[in-house]
Formats: sequence, structure tokens, C-alpha cells
Amino acid sequence: MTIYTANQQGIAKRITNKNVDLAHWRDWRWQLKHAIKKISMVESILGIQFEEDKRQKVKRTLDTFPLSITPYYLSLIAAEDYRNDPVFKQAFPSSRELEIEKSDMVDLQCEDRGSPVPGITHLDPDRVLFHVSNICSMSCRHCTRKPKASDTNSILGADDIPKGLEYIRNTPEVQDVELSGGDPLMLSDKYLGWILTKLRQIGHVQVIRISTRMPVVLPCRITPELVKMLKKHHPVWINTHFNHPREITTSSRRALRLLADAGISLGNQAVLLAGVNDSPGVIKSLVCTLVANRVRPYATLHPSNLSAGLFVPR
Repeated sequence: MTIYTANQQGIAKRITNKNVDLAHWRDWRWQLKHAIKKISMVESILGIQFEEDKRQKVKRTLDTFPLSITPYYLSLIAAEDYRNDPVFKQAFPSSRELEIEKSDMVDLQCEDRGSPVPGITHLDPDRVLFHVSNICSMSCRHCTRKPKASDTNSILGADDIPKGLEYIRNTPEVQDVELSGGDPLMLSDKYLGWILTKLRQIGHVQVIRISTRMPVVLPCRITPELVKMLKKHHPVWINTHFNHPREITTSSRRALRLLADAGISLGNQAVLLAGVNDSPGVIKSLVCTLVANRVRPYATLHPSNLSAGLFVPR
């Protein structure tokens, strides 16, 4: 059984010398296990070679912000023009990530100052971000939560999620809970279902949102089993994060269709990124394609207005 494209089949063969079929490629755990984390592997898969100066600069960046790209997302890169490729720019490190301005250190959304207990951030008196995972399926280069994702001291402890649930339960003003991270869909279906069950048992919680980039970078994570579990906790919103129309592929369309057919409301937050989507034509194409796939494109944000990689404005 072949993989979607010859390009993806070639990538799979370069990643592992074991036989890889469509079932492997569609297995989100296989994708995570074989995430590309070395510059040399990127070069091998794309058939390119970086200049030594570029390589050394990238290595210094990786000392602070590691590289991790799912095989699926890397397969979307047009290798013949990778320097200008919008997928490559979102996935591959740049030395500019180490250029830290004073404004970069401002806690715009009070992520730290507005945190009454670990994992909880108040966006408004009645709305909280609930950070249930500090891990993502890949490292998006524009994510402003990279420092925490790379900091082992910021990883959630075993007691943090129960403490977060207890805080929400004891704070009747909280009506809207957004599960964020990292990526909540890095959790197992069973554990995520347990969290949703506990939230649904809290009478004053009216809205539950899940912020995830899985439909973009790892659409095979959206399985029938996951969707069946999510349906048990309606109403649930899924907020995702497409930045460019090239990211809306056959696989991502399938993931969005599974969610929409299950009655899950879908929204998209895009971030305005130089060289990726900073033109009216690209944004228009992105918006139109999202609407055609039953996704409400309700925000395009400038990175300077973000404090969390998947923050969704009200």
C-alpha cells in the first residue's frame, strides 16, 4: 500500500530503513516517533545542503530552541525553493529567534501574573486558559511559548491538572475554559476525556474550547476514536491555527471534515508572519479555503500581540 504521494514515500524511506506503508504514515504515534530533529536529516530529506555559516547559526539557535518537524509537515515543503517556502519558514530554525527585544519580555496576557495556580491563566474574570500540556507535535518557530516548552522547569507536574480543575470548580465566575498548551491533543484520548468529563461536571462552566495545531501539522491525530470521545462532551469548540493555504491539504481537509461532521464548531487563528502570509492575496485565499472547509476564520493576529502560541481572542 503506497503513501499519499511519491514525495511522502521517499521521506519515509529516508527516515527509516524499515518498510513503511500507508497505515504507518497515518499513525500519529509513528509520526511523533519519527519527528525530524537534526539539521542533517532535513538536508537529506529535502536534498539540500546549507552553507557552513548558516549551519553554525542554526546550531546555536537549536541550543535554545530545539528542532522538531513531523514527517507529514516536512513533506509539504517545496524543496526547489525552500528559502521562500511558507512551510519551511514556520518549521526550520532561524538565527533571528535569538534576537530578543525588550518588548519580547513583556507578559502581555499576564500569563505569569494572572496565574492563580500552575497551569491556569485568567484572560478575563470569567475566562481562563488551562494549560494541560507543555508538549507539541512539532516546534513552530513563531511560537511565543517556546521558552517554556524548552524549559524543563516549566513542564506540568502530576498534581497541576487536578489543582487547575479544583481552582475552576471553586471559582464560579469562570464560565469559559480554553484547553491549551503546548497542544492538548498530545494527551491520550482517555486522559483528555477525563479532563473534559471533570469540566462538564462543573455547573458554571458553559464553554469548553480546545486549542490545537494538529489539523495543520499532524492531521492524522484527528481519529474517529478521538472525535467519538469529543462528541460526548458537547458543546466543544476546536480552535486551530492555519497560517497559509498550502497547509490545507487532503489530510487536513479530512481531519476538519471528521470534526465538523461530529458537530464540533471550528475556528481558526492565523498569525501574520513576514514572508509567509503578509499579503492580502494569501490571506484571502486562506480565508476562502477555511470557509469552504467549515472553519470560521475569526482572527489574524500580529505576533507582538500574542503571549501564548495558540491564544485565541474573544
